[in-house]
Amino acid sequence: MTGFDTYTKLFQSIAGVIKGQDNTIALLLAGFAAGGHILIEDAPGNGKTTLAKALAFSADADFKRIQFTPDLLPSDVCGVSIFDPSTQAFRLHKGPVFTNILLADEINRASPRTQSALLEAMAESQISIDGKILKLDDFFFVIATQNPVESRGTYPLPEAQMDRFALKLSMGYVGPQDEVAILTNQETREPVNTVVPCVTKPEILAMKQAVDQVFISEELKYYIVSLVGQTRTHKGITLGAGHRASITLMKTAKAYALFSGSDFVTPEHIQELAIPVIAHRLVLNPEFSFSGNSSAGTIHDIVKSTKAPG
Repeated sequence: MTGFDTYTKLFQSIAGVIKGQDNTIALLLAGFAAGGHILIEDAPGNGKTTLAKALAFSADADFKRIQFTPDLLPSDVCGVSIFDPSTQAFRLHKGPVFTNILLADEINRASPRTQSALLEAMAESQISIDGKILKLDDFFFVIATQNPVESRGTYPLPEAQMDRFALKLSMGYVGPQDEVAILTNQETREPVNTVVPCVTKPEILAMKQAVDQVFISEELKYYIVSLVGQTRTHKGITLGAGHRASITLMKTAKAYALFSGSDFVTPEHIQELAIPVIAHRLVLNPEFSFSGNSSAGTIHDIVKSTKAPG
């Protein structure tokens, strides 16, 4: 099975549950195939958790879920060493982070201390417990959901953690026809619970390898660097995007190209991914933000004003 075939099977499986969100599903799978992690932010009740579960259930891989709450501790995420009287030694109880696909549900409801427990895992695929470094599986993917930071009882994610997410997605509301389809699906059952694995772990790893083989020209690499670099000098941006943003934009554009049936990246692939890859990494100047400007709007303007390679 080719990488494109694997993508198609995953897409169709998820789209059977999540109606009217084809673009969001494609972006989610681009981040998944590119080896990044995904943050889904939206109002309660729009299907964030269902989308994450639909992907996890469609892949024949280990899946665990953490419901983030204010009293959740780092040890509840990573694990802890417990003294065993029968052996007179400490025994490691691994936390749910030791899996393939991890759903960090409502991540911004936990304290910053607990949120940061995922930093090392997301950046380096490893966990440090009691001075020991424990490697995670080669295939480790985090899907985090959060309600908007204005919601009650939430803690905004710090810039360092936001930078670990390859893309930040928002689902929004669907049209009346798609919402009726959702009602019909929910009439007698929970559709996500009927999802069965449609691709194997080796097929997913092969899809990731296929993404690596997609060609991107030097001109497009300079184009990516130009787009990201402008966020560091923009007068309205206090903190611009770093090198990780450039790397992520390149890798996800290669995945997007593969999913469109192409074996090379075009400027259009980069342009479609610029906002979900870069915008959440920026910190705007307060005065610039109060004037009605947004991170997404700023990236849109940068893309629009930057000439793409011909």
